Amino acid sequence: MAQSLQSKKRAKQNTKRRTINRASKSQIKTQIKHLEETLSSGDAEKASEQYKLIARKLDKTASTSTMHKKTAARKKSRLAKKVNALKAKKG
Repeated sequence: MAQSLQSKKRAKQNTKRRTINRASKSQIKTQIKHLEETLSSGDAEKASEQYKLIARKLDKTASTSTMHKKTAARKKSRLAKKVNALKAKKG
């Protein structure tokens, strides 16, 4: 248990940050699931719109230390590949 005032404050800050970080990561995972459902349904327009939103959210998450920049870049790259494949298939 935290003893000093400083350690009590840090414990409180850590708890708050953890809930914010978890919520952010969870939101990204949910958006990715929705995008994959859209990809499987074959709607290229909607998929590209969703991809833009996910890419923005990943960049914001990576700018803080919630997610590593290269992890976010890897996720964006893999999703972009899938969206572009669908566009090529439809095009």
